[in-house]
Amino acid sequence: MLRIAVPNKGSLAEPAAGMLHEAGYRQRKDSKELVLVDPENRVEFFYLRPRDIAIYVGSGRLDIGFTGRDLLLDSGAEAEEVLSLGFAGSTFRFAGPPGVAGSVKDLEGRRIATSYTGLVEKHLAEAGVKATVTKLDGAVETAVQLGVAEVIADVVETGTSLRNAGMEVFGEPILRSEAVVIRPLGAAENPAVEQFMRRLQGVLVARRYVMMDYDIRAEHVAEAVALTPGLESPTVSPLHSEGWVAVRSMVLRKEAQRIMDDLWGIGARAILVTDIHACRL
Repeated sequence: MLRIAVPNKGSLAEPAAGMLHEAGYRQRKDSKELVLVDPENRVEFFYLRPRDIAIYVGSGRLDIGFTGRDLLLDSGAEAEEVLSLGFAGSTFRFAGPPGVAGSVKDLEGRRIATSYTGLVEKHLAEAGVKATVTKLDGAVETAVQLGVAEVIADVVETGTSLRNAGMEVFGEPILRSEAVVIRPLGAAENPAVEQFMRRLQGVLVARRYVMMDYDIRAEHVAEAVALTPGLESPTVSPLHSEGWVAVRSMVLRKEAQRIMDDLWGIGARAILVTDIHACRL
């Protein structure tokens, strides 16, 4: 039975559970439930603290885990990213009082406060910079004001909280993070894991693409297909009306309205867009 770690709280929890539901797996109805068995799919789900998931997966006790790229790298666990999921995005930056530093090189000998010591220490080591990194749980914006650090490293979204604390970001981002699927580093091939990954990839494709159907004169098919090339090739079928064909193709959801306008402009009619609920490519 496949053993999978799922975040039990935080920004990762609900989207991960939603993705698993779309992929056809049972999910818990009570947030207090920490273990759920899906016998039909031969999967056992463990609902864990997001920060602990990489450790459990890296130990080999669990086959697959949902976590953040930041949490994976910060943990130092023997686990690897195998699929990015496109949600729970965040950017990690250095910040401090105006003029305190302009780049990571300026942090030599400085005191840095962060909740992600592993991530920051690795970044500093790669830059050849030696600094003192202090771990703080939760918000770190007040660390400079209270004299614990000269600089902080934290998630930056709008930057409002930093400005309110009299600080500004500097240098290149430490990391751009998002939700990812991880597995033990160097894990052997496992057909159950491969099937699970195909389901998740199918959900991702279904979220990004829609199916577009339309009718067009045969002499304009080349133009139409250039607008809707599909993932491999569109399906083109003759219609009862002479000189007309029906075309079916997958297009990016975010571009669907523009493509419909362009198709209409070259004579396409009966243009329909439908959701894709699941797929295998």
